[in-house]
Amino acid sequence: MTQKLAFVFPGQGSQSVGMLGDLAEAHGIVRDTFAEASEALGYDLWDVVQNGPEATLNRTDCTQPAMLAAGVAVWRVWTERGGEVPTLMAGHSLGEYTALACAQSIRFSEAVAVVADRGRYMQEAVPEGSGAMAAILGLDDEVVERVCREAAEGEVVEAVNFNAPGQVVIAGSRSAVERAVKAAEGAGAKRAMELPVSVPSHCALMKPAAERLAERLAGIEVFPPRIPVIHNVDVSTSADSAEIREKLVAQLHSPVRWVGTVQRMAKEGVDRAVECGPGRVLAGLNRRIDRQVATAAVHDPQSLEKALEKG
Repeated sequence: MTQKLAFVFPGQGSQSVGMLGDLAEAHGIVRDTFAEASEALGYDLWDVVQNGPEATLNRTDCTQPAMLAAGVAVWRVWTERGGEVPTLMAGHSLGEYTALACAQSIRFSEAVAVVADRGRYMQEAVPEGSGAMAAILGLDDEVVERVCREAAEGEVVEAVNFNAPGQVVIAGSRSAVERAVKAAEGAGAKRAMELPVSVPSHCALMKPAAERLAERLAGIEVFPPRIPVIHNVDVSTSADSAEIREKLVAQLHSPVRWVGTVQRMAKEGVDRAVECGPGRVLAGLNRRIDRQVATAAVHDPQSLEKALEKG
């Protein structure tokens, strides 16, 4: 079987003040990419990314464009250096937009503005403090889903991120999430802990945000991706503009199926992946899902050179 390369893009949580600073010193296209993003947003995104304050960078409507710009910047450096063209792309949650921007399905400047609005819609959909997310480690997916059903008691709590075998994130109303965490511990979870986030992503509480997002996406052009992008919501690829919009809207209130995404890559013959952007969250998850898909995280000159050599 022919060996294939995939590119993957992380979502919120991988951001940090100072990210990509070393890569920007070596490659001017990083700063150029953030300048484009800043123009679309109306403020200096690179300054926030490099200097903070951290609280601003961690605000959802700032984190999302910052992570998207970071992923696109690394991708542009890779292509500028003549790196191998991947056969597939995927992104975790917000990272799906980064993948679509890199695959030229959505114009970069429009993608930046859309995800900033997406972050705002998400924050405004649920009053701060009333929603929560938690990571459940060491239980089968089916057990986590059962725990959520039993803990709901008329409120919302759902399994929303199938990140790796034995690693599921749940989200919903704070009180229901707290009940589910206790129930998961009672069911034998190795760990069950609330996450420091302000928005309960990918659960039914995001449906009002999804309705606003649908209107927003209707106002931009979506093109068939130059490189197929695996969608979070159903582990499919699509070349249809209307269908891509529908999948992005559904993604906001549906689970991220990352295990299925990596399994699909392996089934398609992918044996290497490059994670574009800060951190190495996806590299760690991919290793746990299928060791056949060896993932290199690229975020500085050293990791870039190492990944290019393997190409």
